Formats: sequence, C-alpha cells, structure tokens
Amino acid sequence: MSLLVVGLSHRSAPVSVLERAALSADAQVKLLQDTLAAEPATEGAVLATCNRIELYADVDKFHAGVAELSTLLAQHSGVGLEELTPHLYVHYEDRAVHHLFSVACGLDSMVVGEGQILGQIKDALATAQELHTAGRLLNDLFQQALRVGKRAHSETGIDRAGQSLVTFGLEQLSAGRAVEAWAKGKKALVIGAGSMSSLAAATLARAGVGEIVIANRTPDRAERLAEILSGGDDTDVLARAVPMDAVPAELTRADIAVSCTGATGLVLSADSVAAAVEGRTGSPVAVRDETPAADGQLAPAGIGTDDGCPLDLSAVQGATGFSVMGEAAVAGMDAATLEQHAAWVDKGTGTEERRDTRGTPDADAELISALAATAATVGRIPERRRPEPVSRVPRPAPVLALLDLAMPRDIDAAVHRLLGVRLVDIESLAEASADAPMAADVDQVRRIVSDEVAAFGAAQRAAHITPTVVALRAMAADVVANEIARLDGRLPDLDDKQRGEIGQTVRRVVDKLLHAPTVRVKQLAAEPGGAGYADALRTLFDLDPETVAAVSRAENNTENAKNRGRA
Repeated sequence: MSLLVVGLSHRSAPVSVLERAALSADAQVKLLQDTLAAEPATEGAVLATCNRIELYADVDKFHAGVAELSTLLAQHSGVGLEELTPHLYVHYEDRAVHHLFSVACGLDSMVVGEGQILGQIKDALATAQELHTAGRLLNDLFQQALRVGKRAHSETGIDRAGQSLVTFGLEQLSAGRAVEAWAKGKKALVIGAGSMSSLAAATLARAGVGEIVIANRTPDRAERLAEILSGGDDTDVLARAVPMDAVPAELTRADIAVSCTGATGLVLSADSVAAAVEGRTGSPVAVRDETPAADGQLAPAGIGTDDGCPLDLSAVQGATGFSVMGEAAVAGMDAATLEQHAAWVDKGTGTEERRDTRGTPDADAELISALAATAATVGRIPERRRPEPVSRVPRPAPVLALLDLAMPRDIDAAVHRLLGVRLVDIESLAEASADAPMAADVDQVRRIVSDEVAAFGAAQRAAHITPTVVALRAMAADVVANEIARLDGRLPDLDDKQRGEIGQTVRRVVDKLLHAPTVRVKQLAAEPGGAGYADALRTLFDLDPETVAAVSRAENNTENAKNRGRA
C-alpha cells in the first residue's frame, strides 16, 4: 500500500483560498482523469467539500507523487502553486488512512462530530467508481472509512455535538430553546446561495420558518434555490429570490439572517444592521457599554483619538473596510505597535510608576499597628469586604438574530455591541463547540480510529502478499503436473486408477509442505513492517515478478467489477 493524500482544509488555509481553490463537478472529473494519466498514480479519488479539498492516490513513489498531486491541484483549482503550497498538507500510508478515518468520524470538522461528511465521502467514492479511477486500495479505504464513521456515531455520544454547522449555529441563536419552537413562523433572510447557504435555507425551512428570502450575486442560483424550497414535500414555506441590493430592505423585515458568501470584505456592516433594527423598531439602536462578563458577548476593542496614538485609525479603516469600533481595527498590527498602543492607552502609567510596597518591613509594621489600633477600638479585626456588584440594565430580547457562517466574516464584529441584536459567527461557534462536554466521546472516537487504522493496515498488508502466495501455489501445481507427465512417460503401463492415486498423493505432499509457510507468511505480513515477506518469498522460490503482477491485476479487476456494481 502506497496511499498518499494531498489537500487543504479550513485548518490549513483561509476561506478566501479555499473558495478560490474550490472545484466544480467538471473540474473534479478532469482532475481524476489527469491524476491517473500522471506516472506516479494508479488510483485516484477527490474529496471536495466547502471546507476541504483532498486528492487521494495510490502512488509508487512518494516524492514524485507529492510533486505531481500538488501540481495537479494547483492547475485545476486555478490557484498558483507557490500560493497554494504553504496551505497544503500531506499524509502517507498509515497516516493517510488515519486522516480519512478521522475525517469520516467528524473529528476534523469545524464542528466536531458533524455527520454530513459521511455523505460527502460516499459521493467521492461513487464518483471515483463511476470514472473507474478507484481500484482495490481506494475502494477498500473509502468503504472502510464509511463503516468507521458509522461505528463512531453508533457506539459513542459524538452525535451530541455532531450537528451540522448550520444546526449548531441555530441552536446557539435560540439560546437554549428548541430550534423549531424558536424559529416557527419567523421571517428569514439567507445571503448567498452556495452549499452552506443552501443547507441553512433547507434547515430553516424544516424548522418551520414562515418565509425565506434568498439574496445572491448570481440571481439564477438564488431563484433556483427558492424554487427548490417552495416545491419541497417536507416543508411548507414561502421562498423567493431578491438581488443583493435589496438586502438592506429585507433585513428590516427579517427576524433571522444567515450569511455565507465568498466576499472578501464585509457584507453587513454594524451601521447597516443598526439601520435595519431601527427601521424595524422605529427607535434608534443603543450601543451596549458593558464588559464581556455581563452576558458573554464580545466587547469592542478600545480605540482612542488623542494625539500620540501609534495606531493610524484612518489608515486602518480605509485599508480593511472595518469599522474602528470593531475588534478587527487592530488586525495586522505587529507586537511592537500593540505594545505602544497599550502604553498610550495606559497614559504612560507603567509598572515602574506603580511600585508595590507590600512585603517591606516598614509597610508590615504600619499594617500591624493599624490593625492593632482598630481591634482595640472596635473589639475585632475588620473584615476585608468585597465591593458590591454594579447593577446593570438588562439587555432587551434580540429583535434580529444573525448567523455568520463565512470565513472571513461577512458581518462586522461590532454588531455584538448593538442592543437588540444577537450575532453568532464562526469564532463564537468554535468557542461553544470547544466548551461542549464531549471530551470523553472524542477520546473514545479517537481510540476507535486508532484500532481501525491498525486493522486496515494489517488487512492491506496481508492482501499485499496474497498474489505472491497464489503465484507460489500455481508454480507448485505446474511442478506437480510436469512430474506426473514425466511419470507417464516412464511408466506407460499404469492404469487410470493408479495414475490418479499417484497424482493425488504428490499434490497432498506439496500442499502440506506449503500450508504452514503460506499461513505463517500471511500472519507475519499483516504485522507492522511485514511488507518485506512478499519479497522474501519471491526471492526464495524464484517466482516470476510478472506472474505475481498478473495475479494482482486479475484480483483488482474482479474487485473493481464488484465495486462498480455496488456504486
């Protein structure tokens, strides 16, 4: 087995690169065809989702395979190789198996445990089978990955955190209420018509929203998605498409808005969201001035305007398009500038001006004297009281719920500060997922993956030696046949019964001599490092390599025919 995977995902690349590298269905077909045409690869499969693009191949040379697969990904994605290379990861042999099994279980997903990836792996296998680019190795690998993923979901509680990103986000927006009860009858605005936005729209429709408006830069895609939603048998929702310039007006009418576009800048600014809420309520939107501890929302970065601030606010705002009220205003500042800015905010009050005199003999003596005088006067040592908690004005229930599933974000982080708005984005989803009580389930799934990787490797190594064993037995059968023929020439007077008995005896002797070595060599080959036993067997018995290869090709053709039938 020489399994190689080269790919990029949300863990290794920004969404802007993933979106540019996204492969259409036609591009995936061409990539697979070119992969098999490349010299190092004999099998190929592509796993392409909104968060990952991975090319799997059976190669005979590691370094040549990495170079060829990386080049092919760059060519078909349209992203230059120099730009793409820093974001690529490579897994080989057992590590490649471990990676795919982890992906199948949802351990490598943005929301750990989500089960949608199983359907995407199944689609990748079906495409490779249809194009005849998946041989025995990739068929076995992907089918076993599907079984491992199903086992993980059935034997562990990973499903407790295994929602799709959309479902998980809606659960965070509903703040503990059942999503169906929270969403029922609401008006929803979905910005974007890609795979994630389509999933969001379908999820909202099943949750019972009364109306869904789809806004997309390509009107045809928005209209097509609206038609699918309106014609669904399992939902009763009114869906319609609007152009992107209608988003401000539709946002005023919406109760829920989900955004997941490929835009490189902000789609919804804090001002536009504030204007939508004001248009809905008829009152100006207040900006909360609280610490994050009040209700867990993000606090804005402190931005000053006094002279001497090392941060050029106008330059930052013009270059990034972010509001200076948002935390992204300081994005891109180096450590030295941040330190200068912190010192400026502190008005130069450094630690050297706040010397701590605690612990000196004079300070201790003064403290003891003060405590003694107080005790003598009031009869007890005074308590060290904590300050009374500051009362805070309750935050009103949100009139607009926003779910930002884009990376980089579609919605300005400063929206977190607007009263009457609840924003959940990728960052807060990642934090909520990390806090979920599923550590034991994740550990259990990881153990399942490790066990399955070991079992798969053993099975593949055992299968690798099978053609050699078959070739050895075929050679033994030829030797027996030749010796029986030679015996016929020497003893022509033997009748058929005698000749048959002699032939059967010779074959039994040969079978018994080969039985123990062939069984043992399969066991040894299944162990780590056992790949060399096939070479040793071929050398010891002087087996023709072409004969072994012919057996292997015949077995692969039979297996592929069965797999195509399954597909």
